[in-house]
Amino acid sequence: MTDHPSRAVAKPLPKETLLSARGLVAGYNGRAVLHDVGLEVRAGDVVAVLGPNGSGKSTLLRALVGIVPLQGGEVFFAGSPARPLSPRSALQAGVAFVPQGGQVFADLTVRENLEVAGSTISSRETLRHAEQAVLDLFPELSPFLSRRAGPLSGGEKQLLCLAMGLLTRPRLLLLDEPSLGLAPALFRAVLGRLRKVFQERGTSCLLVEHRVREVLDVATEVVVLVNGAVAHAGPAAALEERQLIDLFFARGPR
Repeated sequence: MTDHPSRAVAKPLPKETLLSARGLVAGYNGRAVLHDVGLEVRAGDVVAVLGPNGSGKSTLLRALVGIVPLQGGEVFFAGSPARPLSPRSALQAGVAFVPQGGQVFADLTVRENLEVAGSTISSRETLRHAEQAVLDLFPELSPFLSRRAGPLSGGEKQLLCLAMGLLTRPRLLLLDEPSLGLAPALFRAVLGRLRKVFQERGTSCLLVEHRVREVLDVATEVVVLVNGAVAHAGPAAALEERQLIDLFFARGPR
């Protein structure tokens, strides 16, 4: 019997950290809603931010892109500190934010909304290809391209917002309650489409959503906020339903 030399097993390369938040304190009118919040999103991660109503989930996303000013802490995009932190600096770093509530340009057509979202794309041909890619992803929008966005239903506006967020192929997508306005069956279908995008493009996602069961099917990591503080952070696969219920009703800092 011939002995074969042992072969070294290659270790997987560490994932790049796309977003890192440290010691975030943020709120409104001088009152802190977030208390010393930290989190990371690495390349390929889908991080679900869960928690009871009023726990600061939406405030966290807004603070990460500079809509809500920080009272303390730092945000890093791809290892570089975001100073000053603003929606523009986030966009330049490849971060797209889709707020809740179907916020579209009501007086513009659906196509014009997409063109506004793609205003940083210099080539007209590239813009058209990008538009077609998101229309293939959300074919429900195709019949409304020449219609004003204002009269669209809540669900149609939400799909348009998602299409606008994905148009520039961001490295990191921040989604705030993407299920709002969508019927449960359509939301599950949309999550399936987004999962395919994440896998094929390598897009990472930080996702705030109240439909916990559906989100845990696509999430790789979970952060639970309670009273504005991180009560739990870890792999989604390791989080049991009983543990999640206990966390939701835990007493955090006030």
